[in-house]
Amino acid sequence: MTKTISFNDLRRIKDSLPDGATREIADKLNVTVQTVRNYFGGSNYEFGKNCGVHIEPGPDGGIVVLDDTTIYDMAVEIIGEEKE
Repeated sequence: MTKTISFNDLRRIKDSLPDGATREIADKLNVTVQTVRNYFGGSNYEFGKNCGVHIEPGPDGGIVVLDDTTIYDMAVEIIGEEKE
């Protein structure tokens, strides 16, 4: 399922993750930590892969279309658990 979100909102989610959450997501999905970072706007493809994130320039940092929301959904769940 795809999701459209602003780049700034995607970065806010990444910045809200507690320490170690990026590694936790990577371990659960059997991908590199850099792949998870690339999902949230990083661009180191030497050590990580593209995760189906498409960024278009525009207001609020641009528009991001996420082809697969698995990492996004896991991040939102972790943030929700932290707030409880």
